[in-house]
Parts: sequence; C-alpha cells; structure tokens
Amino acid sequence: MTRRAFAASAGSLVTARAADSSRPNILWVTCEDMGPHLHACGDAYSVTPNLDKLAARGSIYMNAWSNAPVCAPARTTIISGVYPPSTGSEHMRSQTKMPAGWKMFPGYLRDAGYYCSNNVKEDYNLEKPPGTWDESSKQGHWRKRASGQPFFSVFNLEITHESQIRKRPHTLVHDPAKARIPAYHPDTPEVRHDWAQYYDNITTMDGQAGRILADLQSDGLADDTIVVFFGDHGSGMPRNKRWPYNSGLNVSIVASIPEKWKALAPKDYSVGGKSSRLVSFVDLAPTMLSLAGLPAQPFHQGQAFMGRHEKAPRQYSFGFRGRMDERYDCVRSVRNDRYVYVRNYMPHKIYGQHLAYMWDTPTTPVWERLYKEDKLNAAQKKFWEKKPAEELFDLRSDPDEVKNLVDSAEHRPVLEKLRAEHVAHERWIRDVGLLPEDEMHGRARGGAPYEMGRDEKRYPAERVLAAAQLASSMKTGVTAELLALMKDSDSVVRYWGALGVLMQGADEAQAARAGLLGLRDGAAPAAAIVASEALGQYGTAEELQASLTLLIRLSDYEKNGAYVAMQALNAITALGRKAAPLKEQIRALPAAAADPAARGRADNFQKLKGYLLDEVLA
Repeated sequence: MTRRAFAASAGSLVTARAADSSRPNILWVTCEDMGPHLHACGDAYSVTPNLDKLAARGSIYMNAWSNAPVCAPARTTIISGVYPPSTGSEHMRSQTKMPAGWKMFPGYLRDAGYYCSNNVKEDYNLEKPPGTWDESSKQGHWRKRASGQPFFSVFNLEITHESQIRKRPHTLVHDPAKARIPAYHPDTPEVRHDWAQYYDNITTMDGQAGRILADLQSDGLADDTIVVFFGDHGSGMPRNKRWPYNSGLNVSIVASIPEKWKALAPKDYSVGGKSSRLVSFVDLAPTMLSLAGLPAQPFHQGQAFMGRHEKAPRQYSFGFRGRMDERYDCVRSVRNDRYVYVRNYMPHKIYGQHLAYMWDTPTTPVWERLYKEDKLNAAQKKFWEKKPAEELFDLRSDPDEVKNLVDSAEHRPVLEKLRAEHVAHERWIRDVGLLPEDEMHGRARGGAPYEMGRDEKRYPAERVLAAAQLASSMKTGVTAELLALMKDSDSVVRYWGALGVLMQGADEAQAARAGLLGLRDGAAPAAAIVASEALGQYGTAEELQASLTLLIRLSDYEKNGAYVAMQALNAITALGRKAAPLKEQIRALPAAAADPAARGRADNFQKLKGYLLDEVLA
C-alpha cells in the first residue's frame, strides 16, 4: 500500500469511528427455554457465575414476558416488533407473510450502518425479508464487520432447550433432593431428575455465555458494547413451556450498559439492581432501534424501554397461545404488576392435550399416569382437566398460579379491569388468531394476514371477537344467541357459534341440532368439523356415522390441505373410541409430503395419525 493510500485508509477509519461515536455496539446472548432462573435473580439452586457477573454490571428485568410460551412465535415477536396474533404468525412452526415494505428490525439497524450477525437459530413464523442479516449461520460473529463499524450480534445457546432436559444418560450435578417442585407438578424421582438436569444445563449454558463475554473483553470491546441476555420463554418443563401463564412467559432480561453509554440507560436503571418494570419481547425491536438512536417503525406494537426514544413504562403485558405443533387451542393472557388474567377461548380442551414432543420429557407421562391412577392433589390434577373460561392469579401469594380467583368477590375489580384490558388489546391488534388457521390463510389470499385483518370486508373483527367471547364464556341461557351466531353471514362467526354449542354439551347440542346439521353439510370446513364433532359426541348413531364420514374425508391432507386435515384429525381424536370404525381409513390416509415451507405441518399430520392409531384406537 502506498503512503498516500495508507493515509487515505487511516483517515477513512478515523472518520468512521468518529461518525460511530454516538452508536453503541449491541451484543445479545440468548438461550432457550429458560425462565428467571439465574442465581442473580434470587434462585439459590442455580449456579450461574458468569451471568451473575454480567448482572452485577447491569440490571435485571424481573417482570419480563416473552409474549409467547414457545420458541417460534416468541422469536417471531422479537424479530418483528409485532404481536403474532396480529400478523397471523402465532401458531407453532407456521409460516406466513409480512406486509410489503416491512423489515425485521436488524434490517433497519443495517440501514443505519450496523453489521448484524446471528449465530445461529432464527425459527421465525414470518418469511424473512432479504437484507435482514449480514450473516446468519454458525459462523456469524461481530469479528466479520468492517473496521470501526458498529455491530449488533446475536449468539443463541441451545443447551437449556426442552430436548436437553430429557437427554439420557446424564449424571446429575445438582442434587435433585434440593430442587424446588412447583405446586402443579407431582413430587416423583422423574420430576426431580428433570428439574435438576434443567439446572445442570443452565450451568453449562452459563459457561458458554462466559466464553462469549470473554471474547468481547479480549477484543477490547466491552466498554463500547451494551450486552443483553435472556431466555426465549419459560422453562421447557410441562405447564411452563407452551402455557401463557407467568410460569411460561416470565424470563429474566439482563441489560448491561457500560459507563460510556449511560445516557442510553432507562430512568429506572440501577447497576447491580433488579427492576420490577414490565417489559416484553414485543418491546425489544423498538428498544434496539432506540439504542441506535432510531425511532420505532410505525407498525411496531411494542415500546422502547431503553435508549434515546424510551417510552413510559407499560402497565400491562400480553401473552398468547395458538396451535402447539399438532394440537389446536386458543388462549390469551394479560398481567399487571401483580395479577395474571387468562382467557381460555377453547375451555372444552384440557390443558394437557397430547403433544408427541412434550411426552418425550419423563415428567409428562409420569404425571399423566398418576392422574389416571387418581394419585394427584387438586393443584396437580388441573393440568389434565378442562379449563374454565377465565382465570385470575395473584403472583404475590400464589406464584405457581394454582388458585383461581375468578369467583372471589374481593378480586372482582381486578378481574374486570384486566378483562377490559384484554378486550381492548384484542381490538387494537385485530387478533386474526381467532380465525381457524385455514380461514386465516384463505382470507389472506396469499398475502399478509396482517393486512387482511385490517380489511373489514375480509375480517369483521368486532363481530368475530364478540362471537368468540360469547361462545367460550360457558354462560348458561345463551342458546338463542348461539343459534343466531350459527346463522350469521360470516363463516367464522358461524364457526364460533358451533364451538359454543360443542362447549356447552349435550343439552345445547340437542337444542341446536338443526343448526349443527346445516353447518356440517355446509361449505365452510372449519365450521363443518366443529359441527361434526358436536353431533358425533351428542347426536344419534346415524349422526355419528355421517359425522365420521365427513371427518375422515376432510382428513385427507392432499385434497384438503394441512390446516383442514389437522383440525379434522383433532376432532376425530376428541371422539375417542367412537371413531373406532375409522381406524383402517386413518391408516390409509396418504402421507403428507415433506415441504420445507410447511414448517412442521407434515410432521404434525403424521403425529396425529400415529397417536390415533397407537393410543386412541389401539
């Protein structure tokens, strides 16, 4: 290099560094399936020396919520800054589109000059726009940036994942006798082993995180870098993962802001302290933009809790549950600084629906067996029984969320306030998760469900919400209203009317028999499937036979698509031994073709078939 060229290069580097002096580096160290279980969070059973040191240099957000209690929708919330029930991406391992022109938040950081790397997990339920990352691979690292370029780098550590809790053989380091067993779990050797192994994995993860932090230090970047640590939702243990209680959504977010960037710290930031501020994953996108000096995007539904564009603390955080692998459900939750409110839109389904993946964890089958043997107390039995329409828990007196306060006169004002906040939130985000999955995609017509959800002609959101609220309320004396819903001009309102009849049981099904027969023979598959399940459960032998004929026809993945087939097989599962005549037809159903874009749907179809043949109809 000539002296002149060297001088020009050096001058460019100085200019770049000067230009970047107002922008910090940002490092994320994330892990999977881990709640607020750092030792620094006050968990005496946990051993996490490296992350404890990070927390001592920063602050821990103790009341952080992941919004979703499972990885893919949780990570979708993070990367988009939008609630997945608003974008149609709430279902586990689904795939849908964002509106044209939207970017995932690293794309906006890249536009501002940041080098953005991800190592390595993505797992988004939204199609990733081009230009989201400079690199997303096992080799992704800040060290690949241009000299003087600020970076946003993510390292995802997988050892704490649910699948690692059950990995055997494993020699325990944590003493299982000292594990805290939550009130909803039975105290058995298998449960204690799983909890102890989970904590062993946390310690291993802490060592991995320590090496990343050591690299940052050895590269001379620690004083220039804001470090953020969190898990992607609660622990991988059953009734934590997949459930939008605090136990499934509560994570610890550790934020360490060096002295150089203290002006970017939030007003309540305390070095070495713990913050009770409510924050959630939907806030992370606008917060990272804020740290870089950028405003939130107009479509962002979260709010910055650090940086130049910090907003006032939120009063409420919101959670959700949609389809989990092969099983459908619809749950929404909201919390304030003390209480958690849960709205179950499908209370006829038990909490512990059979999920093939979850049953691989030793705790799950042992817990189910003890229920069948009637060896559980009331708190432990709850997971295997139908849900109430509403739940309310006081996190101060009941951190395990086992004492439902919905019927408490003393807590009536809290219930009504959180219920109202839930409904207001549903209206604001225009929750398209209230649509059956096939209806959502059909109405989107190959486009973005978010845009469909804002088109009143395609999605009458207020009518659908009102129908879902009434149908799942479990109130008596609403027969006439349910019948009216079943005659509505919109197929999803009719679907919710039929669900309301199914959830009410035999008497309601008898009163609504004519309406159910009409829906079963109608053109809308989702409503027809629900009507068939209701007639199969509570109708005559002839109605059962006709319903089974329809359900097995709709279970054909190739002819009807994944969403209809999965819903139909779930309805057949609910009919139990009544579906025995279908056994050989189920066996003969065509195998779902592997499709990379399907994000697990083909596998889910096979799981449903296998469970029906090997367990329900064996």
